[in-house]
Amino acid sequence: MQDFYINNVKIDWSQISKYSYLQSIKAITKIENLTFEKPVTIFSGENGSGKSTLLEAIAKNYGFNAEGGTVNLNFETYNDTSELDQAITLAKGGMIRSGYFLRAESFYNVATEYENLEPNGRGEKPAGYHAMSHGESFIAYITRFDSPGLFILDEPEAALSPNRQMELLLFINKMVHKNSQFIIITHSPILLAFPNADICNFSESGIKRISYEDTESYRIMELFINHKDRILDNLFNNSEQE
Repeated sequence: MQDFYINNVKIDWSQISKYSYLQSIKAITKIENLTFEKPVTIFSGENGSGKSTLLEAIAKNYGFNAEGGTVNLNFETYNDTSELDQAITLAKGGMIRSGYFLRAESFYNVATEYENLEPNGRGEKPAGYHAMSHGESFIAYITRFDSPGLFILDEPEAALSPNRQMELLLFINKMVHKNSQFIIITHSPILLAFPNADICNFSESGIKRISYEDTESYRIMELFINHKDRILDNLFNNSEQE
């Protein structure tokens, strides 16, 4: 089996209070051990199923800033993280030379920190992230990475057009060939389609590895594209009758 930056996650639920809200998230409470088997692992599933909670805990435990950024970025504007990171143990492979943790909702704060840090003594002008759109600034930053590393991305499609999502696929493919590891949460049928990705679906019955075609994002999008008018008619007619 290939060695990754993170090979395995174990959760010791005895470290979590029985009164914690974490105990009510059924998908993750059924986890004691999660193994990463491929360079790209994608968490899929409905909102509220525990994907971001687990991803955030993995990132924090590894050493990333809770609001996002690289392992060298250290700031806090608001602490809304759970205690799950304190109950997990990561089986790590090699030490990272580079890496990035994206939380889409806090990227503005991360971009501000980088604007304040640049230039870094070399006379360079700041990258001007706030002068760009959300999607442009994220792509501009993430594609600066060239060394292999660990990339933990929570719904990167939130700011990206379909074209930009395909640009992100190109970046992921380039970095995978340099032995990088990606752990991604996405609802995007485009990002879910990354070749040979390991898709882990979160539900009340736990976490199950599924195929691309079995993801809800793919099935609903395919159904909508092929039967748009019928679906919209049913949707709005049912809404009017309520």
